[in-house]
Amino acid sequence: MITLTDEEGIFLVRLARRAVSEYLTKRVLITPPDDTPSRLYEKRGVFVTIKSYPSNELRGCIGFPEPIFPLVEATIKAALSSALEDPRFPPLSRSELNHVVFEVSALTPPQLIKVSSPTEYPSQIKVGRDGLIVEKGLFKGLLLPQVAVEYNWNEEEFLSQCCIKALLPPDAWLDPDTKVYKFQAEIFEEEKPEGPIKRKTLS
Repeated sequence: MITLTDEEGIFLVRLARRAVSEYLTKRVLITPPDDTPSRLYEKRGVFVTIKSYPSNELRGCIGFPEPIFPLVEATIKAALSSALEDPRFPPLSRSELNHVVFEVSALTPPQLIKVSSPTEYPSQIKVGRDGLIVEKGLFKGLLLPQVAVEYNWNEEEFLSQCCIKALLPPDAWLDPDTKVYKFQAEIFEEEKPEGPIKRKTLS
């Protein structure tokens, strides 16, 4: 796993906020800054999560599971999509900027979990380390590693909730036609709006 330095993680969170702020206040789509660390141009999956402060309620979360864009570009795109295009919420307003916190999760490439029986899936994942993708036919759902920790789910509950996210029955992970992938994430978050940024540890 590529390990980001704290400085690189802080850079990404500030960039996510700036991308949204510049668009909401000036309708400007920013590009990667000149001082972007070179490693952030490596392609990597990323999700940007926006939460209301101080209630910690979800306000938007969108990203790219696969490493298809340079991390710095993916962070800008995901931040704007999370703020403006999450179908679960109205677009973020300019007045809300001082009442939300940004969280950036840089992902490892998803790995297909290979098992001889679907009942083995719970033993192949670990809450607090892994995120999940469940896929069956046209249905696909993703949950970041921190979600299972926040809701205190065990591995079976995590699998079931990921199936629900994919609009599948909770026990769809037991279907041999269902594919389950796992990935890890490095997570950085604001402690308060425009405040200090820290690395988030899950275990």
